[in-house]
Amino acid sequence: MDVMEDKFHLDSPLVPLKQQVELDKDDVSLRRWKEQLLGSLQLDAIDVNVEPEVKFLTIGMIQPGREDVTLTLPLTSTRGVPTFVLKENSIYSLKFTFTVQRNLVSGLTYVNKVWKSGILVDKTSVMIGTFAPRKEPYTHVMEEEETPSGVLARGSYTAKTKFVDDDGLCYLTINYSFQIVKN
Repeated sequence: MDVMEDKFHLDSPLVPLKQQVELDKDDVSLRRWKEQLLGSLQLDAIDVNVEPEVKFLTIGMIQPGREDVTLTLPLTSTRGVPTFVLKENSIYSLKFTFTVQRNLVSGLTYVNKVWKSGILVDKTSVMIGTFAPRKEPYTHVMEEEETPSGVLARGSYTAKTKFVDDDGLCYLTINYSFQIVKN
């Protein structure tokens, strides 16, 4: 599995967190939303850097009836060895832990593409949410999915996962492989 961190940025203005808190402070509903999102965050302790910093710590797989698999990032490349082996027609969920520092990350989105024999067979894009900076890591578990079944579904797959925000910043890109097997 190859892991790359890249910063692709669209031209959109980023505002320091302290300034975001001050904006629209007369709007009661916006103020409540910001208080709920930020909690007891000490704004004086926040870095003045405008770009949020999102660091992914682990990626994992949860399967009912099996032990959870958790891999620490960055992953070491093991060419030719699948990162995950899944049984056909099984239920699983992906799990990520990450930290957010410096500023709010708005609209963090999971984007995944899967290929079999060089043909794109699945493309998924799921908005994970908006997150405030904090010391404790966030944990996000994706909705359950089911692996396909049948002789055509079995075999090796390659995939590319990205995590991007509303501003077009890409915080992590992971290239990996997996297999779907009968047993």
